[in-house]
Amino acid sequence: MTKKVEIDWKNLGFDYMKTDLRYLSYWKDGNWDEGVLTEDNVLHLGESSPCLHYGQQCFEGLKAYRTKKGDLQLFRVDQNAKRMQDSCRRLLMPEIPVETFIKACTDVVKANEAYLPPYGTGGSLYIRPMMIGVGNSIAVKPAKEYLFTVFCMPVGAYFKGGMTPVNFMVSDYDRAACYGTGQQKVGGNYAASLIAHEIAAEKGFADCIYLDPTTHTKIEEVGAANFFGITKDNRFVTPKSSSILPSITKYSLLYLAENVLGLEVSEEDVYIDALDGFSEAGACGTAAVITPIGGIEYKNKLHVFYSETEVGPITRKLYDTLTAIQIGDIEGPDGWITKL
Repeated sequence: MTKKVEIDWKNLGFDYMKTDLRYLSYWKDGNWDEGVLTEDNVLHLGESSPCLHYGQQCFEGLKAYRTKKGDLQLFRVDQNAKRMQDSCRRLLMPEIPVETFIKACTDVVKANEAYLPPYGTGGSLYIRPMMIGVGNSIAVKPAKEYLFTVFCMPVGAYFKGGMTPVNFMVSDYDRAACYGTGQQKVGGNYAASLIAHEIAAEKGFADCIYLDPTTHTKIEEVGAANFFGITKDNRFVTPKSSSILPSITKYSLLYLAENVLGLEVSEEDVYIDALDGFSEAGACGTAAVITPIGGIEYKNKLHVFYSETEVGPITRKLYDTLTAIQIGDIEGPDGWITKL
């Protein structure tokens, strides 16, 4: 019999909640152990662990959903597994096999099924896989041991009162260096973004727009999300750069824009002084799927796209289509959904 938990599903935010079990595995002497599910949500590591001093760590974020029939499913979990492998290669960490990553995620979801919000609440079970370098070492070099863990928590609908456009400002800070770790999902990229986000929030914006670190002329990311725009001739355009995180949500939207909506799609340079070419714009990522962009402030001028109060029709269609696939209302492309 499924465990019952007392949770106000309609008022969930995006806050940590301790669930029953999480996955834990150690790498030592060249091999991963078999991994276990544990009730302990405290990581035990030495004070000289490289993850604490030199930032040798990476993570992922994905969600599990409950369908109308009550079934559980994961969205494109294999892509998160492959992206984590890329992050590991960049930071000289041992890779987690794709099948191990997927099994760890599915085991954690099954073990915490009671915490997965019901269909229709807009909630989901957020899953956080993470790898850190541990073991006693104070030298600037790869760790001798590694810890891989996966935990989860219920999160609510991102848009409580319906999807509404928000405004962003262009930041003078860089999110990541050219030829740095911008393409990997590592903690340092996010630590570097905290001050820029705080400045934007203090000025009344949802977050900031980061420009390319080389010329500061091209849009790269929107806060912790990827940017996309719909041109006035109905092309779906997203920036192309070696320092942008390859968003799984973005590539899903690229596919749907081309194969479901019939739009021409392109990854290309998006110049900040050429915003007049877009009729709609948005930020995309795991948390919100799509955050519609009402306007972008650049050089003290706010450029408004479709509207500051209403969502553009193409943005709305993309959001509705992708979320319907995630919750099982419509069938997605082959391989996108992993049923538990």
